[in-house]
Amino acid sequence: MAPGSKATKSNETPIPLTSAERVELYRTMVEIREFEEQVQRSYLEGLVHGTTHLCNGHEAVSAGVAKALRPDDYLSYTYRGHGHCLARGMDAEAAFAELFGRETGVCGGLGGSMHLTDIDKGLIGAFGIVGAGLPVAVGAALSAQLAGKEQVCVCFFGDGATNIGAFHEAMNLAQVWKLPVIFVCENNLYGEFTRIDHTTPYEDLVIRARGYAMEAVLVDGNDVEAVYAATAPAVARARGGGGPTFIECKTYRHRGHSRTDPAKYRDPAEVEAWLKRDPLLLHRKVLADDGLLGDQEAEAMISEARAAAKAAADRAAAASWASADQDFMAKTYV
Repeated sequence: MAPGSKATKSNETPIPLTSAERVELYRTMVEIREFEEQVQRSYLEGLVHGTTHLCNGHEAVSAGVAKALRPDDYLSYTYRGHGHCLARGMDAEAAFAELFGRETGVCGGLGGSMHLTDIDKGLIGAFGIVGAGLPVAVGAALSAQLAGKEQVCVCFFGDGATNIGAFHEAMNLAQVWKLPVIFVCENNLYGEFTRIDHTTPYEDLVIRARGYAMEAVLVDGNDVEAVYAATAPAVARARGGGGPTFIECKTYRHRGHSRTDPAKYRDPAEVEAWLKRDPLLLHRKVLADDGLLGDQEAEAMISEARAAAKAAADRAAAASWASADQDFMAKTYV
């Protein structure tokens, strides 16, 4: 977390993770990281058309939040959403195929990197417009409330989205109607190329939740178990009719905003400090200290994930191109 930041604790205790679950969180983060590394290689090979927004450094947020959810819960997320999708169980080959514009992609190759969607897994939409997922998440939460199935909707967004009107409208309505929505702000300190202190009067965005009398938690977004510990009670509270929660995860993207951004606007010392707090390195050390994961096993996990990502990308690249006249949505969801 940034110097001077303090995490607040929920008054509800989440179900403790088993040893196996703690190791599995590391595996999930490794799989996300290796997927993104393969996306970068594929982009350089010309397989990804347009741009991509990689989530290297954000893996603990995706993995920790997803661990607290049920299969029938909903998620909305941003164009930096590959990690959320993979943590939710999206097939890597189908995700690569979508990035490559192939008909075997999760959206038939018609959505691309910025619009990975899988309704069957509750992944109701990635949004290229900053903050666009906020009102959609509120709508999904309202539908869950009306259905009475105790579902929740998690809405992921960046720090820059807290400055737009849709954020405040979504927060206000969710609190007034006590909707089962969890607002997860991935505060990586930069809205595209602009540092947060140039656009916002404070860096701890949980302050904004006070204006809506909303439950709020500030958490180290590079600590996967801390993210889970913050999310699980918020989800339980939402399922029980207790309304929304705002969770701010302090994290940092390792690469530029998009694949065309060298990120030279960032202080090298700042980058170095955050890289030392790589969520994968942090959790690996915790597991090692607890005797749950040795170096050999961890390295084998990384090698396995890297090979799997490469194989999935190769299979995806061999698929047929998407057709402009295919009726993907109709044949899939109607």
